[in-house]
Amino acid sequence: MRNFDQEHTLTEAVLDPILAGDPSGPRVTYYDDATGARIELSGLTLANWAAKTANLLRDEFGLSPGARVAVLLPAHWQTAAVLLGCWWAGAEVVLHPDQDAEVHLITVDRLDEVDDGGEIAALSLDAMGAPVPDLPVGITDFATSVRVHGDHFLPRGAGAALAGMPVAAVLAEARKSAVRQGISAGDRVLSSMPWDTPGELIDGYLAVLAAGASLVQVVNPDPTLRDRRIASERVTVHRE
Repeated sequence: MRNFDQEHTLTEAVLDPILAGDPSGPRVTYYDDATGARIELSGLTLANWAAKTANLLRDEFGLSPGARVAVLLPAHWQTAAVLLGCWWAGAEVVLHPDQDAEVHLITVDRLDEVDDGGEIAALSLDAMGAPVPDLPVGITDFATSVRVHGDHFLPRGAGAALAGMPVAAVLAEARKSAVRQGISAGDRVLSSMPWDTPGELIDGYLAVLAAGASLVQVVNPDPTLRDRRIASERVTVHRE
């Protein structure tokens, strides 16, 4: 097993084994029971969107390893890719508005939480990738900008990864969380956990990837669909 340290990114740590072992299998399956949306990403598709995000951050916003990126997004399939893109670019992710962040990645309803410092890119989180309408001047539409960037990325190292924690520490916490939750390679994990804090993000998302499992993330869960979904998605671990 490779030893991921400050020269390697968190995305390499969790994605490299997936891409080497089962790149085409489902890795993140997203449901929104309020809208009926279902989106599924394979490891390869997740990596492609993460690479586009990393290229956007580096080439368009000029981020270098060690930069801070505030990710103010809900648990969502696009957030899953965006986070991996941030880490692939070597950025430190913070989950709150931060005046020292070079970029804020944000939904429109949270724009008033951010001052004028740094770059701001807004995500519509639309299932079809539609842009955000009527954005104020100076705010980048993520969906429009990210599409033109390449779906391969060559990382150049990393500093801290999440809320001041280095890559190795986050990876260790994710692996410990997977063991604690009983998640192992090949599991299908059903979750409606938010990703609003570092602990929630590690338990609800990174632990799944670090274990080599796949995530079925449900937002606005309808309890009447639970048993049918467990069967149809072949869920082996569920936490809600």
